Amino acid sequence: MSADQTQLASFSWDCRILSDNGCGFPAPGLHSFLFKPIATVGGFEFNKVMLLALITTVLVIGFFWAAFGKAKVVPGKLQMIGEAGYDFVRRGIVYETLGKREGEKYVPLMVSLFFFIWIMNIWSVIPLAQFPVSSIIAYPMVLAAIVYITWVALTFKRHGFIGFFKNVTGYDKSLGAVLPLVMVIEFFSNLLVRPFTHAVRLFANMFAGHLMLVMFTVASWYLLNGVMIPAAGVSFVMTVVMILFELFVQAVQAYVFVLLACSYIQGALAEHH
Repeated sequence: MSADQTQLASFSWDCRILSDNGCGFPAPGLHSFLFKPIATVGGFEFNKVMLLALITTVLVIGFFWAAFGKAKVVPGKLQMIGEAGYDFVRRGIVYETLGKREGEKYVPLMVSLFFFIWIMNIWSVIPLAQFPVSSIIAYPMVLAAIVYITWVALTFKRHGFIGFFKNVTGYDKSLGAVLPLVMVIEFFSNLLVRPFTHAVRLFANMFAGHLMLVMFTVASWYLLNGVMIPAAGVSFVMTVVMILFELFVQAVQAYVFVLLACSYIQGALAEHH
């Protein structure tokens, strides 16, 4: 756990259970997601989370540039890893959802989203970083907005204004008397709720996961005193378990985000909503 006081403002390394100062357990909270600016330029504050997001961007672009910049017929190790990751998203997500013919043009976008989200998430278990960028809702919101704008633009392009209206409202004459109610529900669901849930699903999982990791890590230190040392050991084991679980969740959330993005695009391209 980092001793960065900008992240854990209420944490004290002298705070232990059964200690003379009698301090209570420093439970993690919203302060665990607040950081002091690293630098301020012209009133713009640049903090640790922004730095991690910037590093993520450089890593993703740099990796694929290095892997495919001078692609060879007989790939080297880096190119093989890049091709494996690229093919996983292309064949396992895009082709399965959109088909090869329609989906090929969207593969670069989906590959970029997947690896950008995955690396942003994985910072949570990297020493010194130890913070998932996706747990700050602004980042999932921007990514969800990119998908949302793409979906709206494609629907307009493919179906025109009337077709767009029918697509987002689930217009179907066979529904009869319930059609107006269905259209209202579908309209709000697709245009308002969809981008919100798309962003919040990623944010909430990373937010909760980070809180759990911080809680068990702090508890391991807090309980490391006197007769409570065995309890500290249990807490430490739980920390390791949570790290392994988070590694799984981080990849799953990147997968789910891209899978949903593909399903939205598939809906835009389909003849019927």
